[in-house]
Amino acid sequence: MTDGLRRAIAAGRLAPGTRLPATRLLAAELGVSRGVVVQAYQRLVDEGLASARTGSGTVVARDAAVPPRPAADRRRTLHELRLPLSTPDGIDLNLSPGVPDLAAFPRAAWLRAERAVLDRVTASDLGYGDPGGSPRLRGELVGWLARTRGIRADADDVLVCGGVAQGQALLAQVLVARGAAAMAVEDPGSRGTRDQLTHWGVRTEPVPIDRNGILVGPLRETGATTVVLTPAHQFPTGVVLAPDRRRELLAWAGEDDRLIVEDDYDAEHRYDRTPVAALQGSAPEQVAYLGSISKSLAPGMRLGWLIAPRRLQADLLAAKHASDLGSSALPQLVLAELLTNGDYERHLRTVRARQRARRDALLAGLRAHLPQARVRGVAAGLHLLVELPSGDDVAIAEQVRATGVLVHPLSWHRRLPGPPGLVLGYAAQTPDRLIEAAARIGQALSPPRP
Repeated sequence: MTDGLRRAIAAGRLAPGTRLPATRLLAAELGVSRGVVVQAYQRLVDEGLASARTGSGTVVARDAAVPPRPAADRRRTLHELRLPLSTPDGIDLNLSPGVPDLAAFPRAAWLRAERAVLDRVTASDLGYGDPGGSPRLRGELVGWLARTRGIRADADDVLVCGGVAQGQALLAQVLVARGAAAMAVEDPGSRGTRDQLTHWGVRTEPVPIDRNGILVGPLRETGATTVVLTPAHQFPTGVVLAPDRRRELLAWAGEDDRLIVEDDYDAEHRYDRTPVAALQGSAPEQVAYLGSISKSLAPGMRLGWLIAPRRLQADLLAAKHASDLGSSALPQLVLAELLTNGDYERHLRTVRARQRARRDALLAGLRAHLPQARVRGVAAGLHLLVELPSGDDVAIAEQVRATGVLVHPLSWHRRLPGPPGLVLGYAAQTPDRLIEAAARIGQALSPPRP
């Protein structure tokens, strides 16, 4: 009843100054007890929507009308953010990059680990705790990252955050507060990273890359003292930062305490050999290392980590505390359990085998149906870059979309001039569907027959 009266007042059907029916009359008309009506009227009075005086009854307040709300278009906003949400209408093969194989999420292992955690979780584990993250998870992470990625850190160096995106946001806030107006980014590079930094007031300076990774000469020319990059498997080209380029980049970072932000976003997915070690292990005080479980388990878990130079850690911890007081406790403890009992590594081995088969299937399909295209990058990650000989890749992506296949044009991820291309994610599709996608892409790009 209260909700109905409230809506009528907000919509203007009960105008200001309107006297509401006597409680006995309205109760009889509605077939409810008088107490229900009395309580509803009292709620309206408490909310300032009505006033009641002895002998005058209950009257809609003079200022009770609620002005109409402005129109909002949430769907358009989400489209402009280019979020990898549901597949658009007309698309039955979504090859958007960066989307993992969510069907492979280890539900049974997660459930076992969660039960084990709940069996021994303490009251203090469920409190606010350390904003930097669960001590158990931080301890497990440094051991695992040291063994698999060559990281040099102590548990107290780890800040658990809501995925790489929050880690980037915290870094941007701290660096902007310290006077950093610009950061260098790879070009082509992650559009999401560029948009994230721009949102936090950072001007991004594009730096070209070649087949050996980022070019340090042009990086110097930007004047930026921070660079954000993906050295183990560059997005979207798939190249690995070459040894000589690594040394040159680390030398640049060692001058005047410059900073490398290392996004290790899919380094665990290397199919032909052990992935190259993280930069952080070579220069812990010049590198802020970011990682997450978004590409190995699921992005919806919103769980990642930031290992920053110690000169930044106090400010980052304060920024994290101000942001959300700390990440969710139970997922942290479950991930720590999966790392402890070996289930996380077993899951990674299974997923690598699946992803390699999917990559091989897409490559075979492209060779058969798009022989003129060149595929760049090492056997790693969740996407391929297909370089095209010519054309407008945005228009080409639209041609492909007309066949029911969604791909990213390379130009979405670059600001500097460069060859056209398509970025194809393969993790979320089965091998037979990927071969079908390659056939449709080839069909869309084939010249019409006379």
